[in-house]
Amino acid sequence: MPLVANTDLPSFARLREEGETVIARDRALHQDIRELHIGLLNMMPDKSLEATERQFFRLIGESNQIAQFYMHPFTIDAIHREAEASEHVRKYYKSFRQIREEGLDALIISGALPGPELSQLPFWSPLIEVMDWASENVTSTLCSCLATHAIMQFRYAMKRIHLSAKRWGVYTHKVIDQRHPLVAGVNTRFDVPHSRFYQIDAEQFTAAGLHILVESPAAGVHLAVSGDGLRTVMFQGHPEYDAISLLKEYKREVNHFLAGINTEYPPFPENYFTPLCQAILDEFRDRVMQAKVHGKPEPIFPERLIRDSLDNTWHDSAEAVINNWIGLVYQLTHVDRRKPFRDDVDPEHPLASINTRN
Repeated sequence: MPLVANTDLPSFARLREEGETVIARDRALHQDIRELHIGLLNMMPDKSLEATERQFFRLIGESNQIAQFYMHPFTIDAIHREAEASEHVRKYYKSFRQIREEGLDALIISGALPGPELSQLPFWSPLIEVMDWASENVTSTLCSCLATHAIMQFRYAMKRIHLSAKRWGVYTHKVIDQRHPLVAGVNTRFDVPHSRFYQIDAEQFTAAGLHILVESPAAGVHLAVSGDGLRTVMFQGHPEYDAISLLKEYKREVNHFLAGINTEYPPFPENYFTPLCQAILDEFRDRVMQAKVHGKPEPIFPERLIRDSLDNTWHDSAEAVINNWIGLVYQLTHVDRRKPFRDDVDPEHPLASINTRN
């Protein structure tokens, strides 16, 4: 069902141009279709801010539940932003105070730039405040990557583990528990992109009383849920990524090398570039090294030669999981989003316990 363009946020126009169904708020108000209001706590850095909006909005909008989706992006003031991104947030984002007053049916919390110690990051305390509020007032919260690591640390006392090398690429995963409604109808084996320096291991999720649904032998746990089955949904991977997202990250890492921020040239994301793309990028690396040796201008990154060769092998499964998540929120949420938990849920529903405040 459609996304509702409830503000002038540019991402709505961009998604409409891409062929997504986005309707004007005036039109939505004249349709007798139930609304679902979904928050997006967007903690991504400036260059990824709008792309993250579109990625999560797209997944929500492609859900096939009978509802109109109102998206409510907000962020944390403690995250430093440059002028352009600050103006974008000022014009189009809500404050957390507004979010609390209006209520949400569901909440997505994005990842963020990593730091060596989560509790020392400037947004740590405000993030905990949002998560604590959501646990009592929102039917389900979906945490992505660093947000998953944060909630595991402050709520379950499980600190993430620093990896010996950055884990990034596209990895095959297997559904561990096919009976859970979140993975109903999802392929038993599917791809998910990852990009991170830290990890929560399977043993940590299990020791915290959480339930692992999707795992990879190479990349570790991707999807886990809280003991009640839905109140908190945790991703370690990035199923929201576009086909070019890892290319953009690789290009950024190359630019960091060129600027002297990184001392080593970045390796390829695993299982992502075709052999032809790798050959093109290897040749580019050789030209970069020669330019540095001889003090010549750096060559232009060959992005246009790579983009069309990239495949997205994860979006359908990501869409299926999000579709199931939205469907469960729809079933279990009170029509009045200020009263998030329904009191008429069939006690035989597999996730009926979500309506019991813990």
